[in-house]
Amino acid sequence: MSDTLLGFHWLLEMHGIQLVQPLHTRSRLGAMRQREIADGQETLTWPQQYRPADNFRGHFEFGLKYERLSFEFFSRLFARMDPEMLASWVKDEPTGRYARRTAFFYEWFTGRQLDVPDTAPNVGYVDAIDASQYLAAPVAENNRRWRVRNNLPGRREFCPMLYLGTPEQRQWLYDVAAGVQSLDDTYGPELLLRSAAWLTFKESRASFAIEHEADKQDRVKRFAAAIAAYSGRMNDPMAPEQLLKLQQTVLGEAALRVGLRQSPVFVGERSFGNEIVHYIAPSEALVGEMLDALRGFETRTRGASPVARAAAVSFAFVYLHPLADGNGRIHRFLINHLLAADGVVPPNIIVPVSATIAGSAKGRADYDRALEVFSRPFMQAYADAYRFGPKRTCPDLVETNFEFLRAEDAEHAWRYPDLTEQAHYLSGVLRQTVEQEMAQEALALRRYDHARESIKNLVEMPDPDADHIIRSLKENGWQVSNSLRKALPQIFTEEGAFYGRHEQIISAVRAVFEDE
Repeated sequence: MSDTLLGFHWLLEMHGIQLVQPLHTRSRLGAMRQREIADGQETLTWPQQYRPADNFRGHFEFGLKYERLSFEFFSRLFARMDPEMLASWVKDEPTGRYARRTAFFYEWFTGRQLDVPDTAPNVGYVDAIDASQYLAAPVAENNRRWRVRNNLPGRREFCPMLYLGTPEQRQWLYDVAAGVQSLDDTYGPELLLRSAAWLTFKESRASFAIEHEADKQDRVKRFAAAIAAYSGRMNDPMAPEQLLKLQQTVLGEAALRVGLRQSPVFVGERSFGNEIVHYIAPSEALVGEMLDALRGFETRTRGASPVARAAAVSFAFVYLHPLADGNGRIHRFLINHLLAADGVVPPNIIVPVSATIAGSAKGRADYDRALEVFSRPFMQAYADAYRFGPKRTCPDLVETNFEFLRAEDAEHAWRYPDLTEQAHYLSGVLRQTVEQEMAQEALALRRYDHARESIKNLVEMPDPDADHIIRSLKENGWQVSNSLRKALPQIFTEEGAFYGRHEQIISAVRAVFEDE
């Protein structure tokens, strides 16, 4: 082992731990203190005076002080370390804040109790994690044994983590509420509300396009109806009965499989007769308890950063893949639902993130990369840990021959994913969606209103006729098509009563849409 490593990396090598998601911070000894960032990884160099004692307590305390936390690392480390190393630290420093936090973490992650007495009741409480840097529970629970405020965002069964950075480092977190308010100020609330119905349908259609099912119009309409009915209006979306209702609404009455899955699942594709596995979801035996813990995560983090919450809950849901069908659509539904539930956007306003994702090849590629932040290293770690064996029938009557051989080891990664990069990704998508997709839709509506008004100033007519003129002229490069002449001969044929105004109508409509 290199004698220059410090902190969590020292412990990682000392215990021979292999992680799915690598530690973000690597600390080492050097001549002077400095920080370098490369490929998203942080390297910290520390002069000799910072070097801790070369034992568990020295390097773990160093990591708590100076490095970014990794719950997967904590879980794997505590599962294999000798608890006496920690017990002796607590006995030596019974009131030490780092010893108490570490003891709390040990018992929380392992479910085992250290053979040491409780902390004296006159010792002040300390937070488990720094709420100024991590997504944390705004309302903490006091752990009296260690005098630690448990502000962890989830439970031991499932606790994704998300690093927000210090307050001055959070420029990446998009203020969705301010962005929507800016649209409201620019275009007016009435126009924004009118765009909501089309944006809802657009979100539904794009969500199916992501799954290569955009041509299923009945499904698109059904999902749009589910978005309109439930987004921002479910008080507990992962409660079993509410999740089932949402799933049934999304899938329709003809769905073959609803409810929680009771069989193994992997995301992959078939190529030349072979299965290519891109991701293996948690074992079916874990789904119930992990989904319930994710429900607790959503409840515990209410009042925290809305964008971070939406990212953590929605991506955690898709990695858990808890349902027999509909996981991808509900994953994207949760983004809008949580933004509305947190009061960032009104419940009747949809932020069509799926339209941004599906709107370009780059959008799809970026979305895939965001999903692969966890799935790719997971599959690299377990590339030889699955096989296709004899067929068997699962309790939900699914026939499968898929077997995953290292589920117990993978639990450390499944239960404690770091979703920081996914939050950065979603924040960027939300910014693009509000400032481009939604702004363009509002602008288009306003232009249609102005064009319709310009037409009616020349010839009074019902709105559908005016809209027909606008659409036809735009689609045909400001030329009058034969179908338009047949539909409105009074204006666009020489025998028509209003033929003399057709050039004015064309010029007026064109001017509205070409005026930037």
